Amino acid sequence: MINEGKALILFSGGQDSATILAWALDKFDHVETLGFDYEQRHMVEMQCRGDVLAQIRATFPHWAHKLGKDRVLDLSVLGEISNTSFTRDIEITETGDGLPNTFVPGRNIIFLNFAAALGYKRGVHNLVAGMCEADFSGYPDCRKDTLDATIKALSLGMDTEFKLHTPLMFLSKAGAWQLAERLGGAALVALINQYSHTCYMGERGERHAWGYGCGECPACVLRANGWAAYKS
Repeated sequence: MINEGKALILFSGGQDSATILAWALDKFDHVETLGFDYEQRHMVEMQCRGDVLAQIRATFPHWAHKLGKDRVLDLSVLGEISNTSFTRDIEITETGDGLPNTFVPGRNIIFLNFAAALGYKRGVHNLVAGMCEADFSGYPDCRKDTLDATIKALSLGMDTEFKLHTPLMFLSKAGAWQLAERLGGAALVALINQYSHTCYMGERGERHAWGYGCGECPACVLRANGWAAYKS
């Protein structure tokens, strides 16, 4: 059990990052959050991440005192060099190599580089991220071997031992909902359902049983199927 120390969370405001935030607050004494603005199409998540943080503070006072500074880094250059449906107003399709065109090359590796650099400055060597091999879109930078190699390189390059915690790595989306329930009961599940954002299209108009979204993009389908499995 990790029961002391500090952690820095890669926090987008989505279901997965909201769940790992709760996980970190349950394990660590001090938790800081880090988001990235890379001109993503679903920019509404920037608002949602603030809403999730505010609701965590209000709903779980025993966690609120552990929450430290929140930062958002400008990585707009990533959006400029990425020709993907995450960063362009183009249709979501599968590419010729079998990957969906929502894949932003280098995104998670770049995120971890900046997180480690900030952690180095802040004296925070535990990084927590929501990457997952179980329910994902085939993104190669979500795989455990990619992340293990990345954190090893960062530790060597900064002469500092960083630890990367990925509590969702082998969980399905239903498993992520179950983890949220174990951590914070029905209140945390309801909070994540209402305030987190997953939809690639940035749709917050209609609320479904599983939360807000267009209901058709891959992220919505994955979240909806996970919710149905969790409730069954």
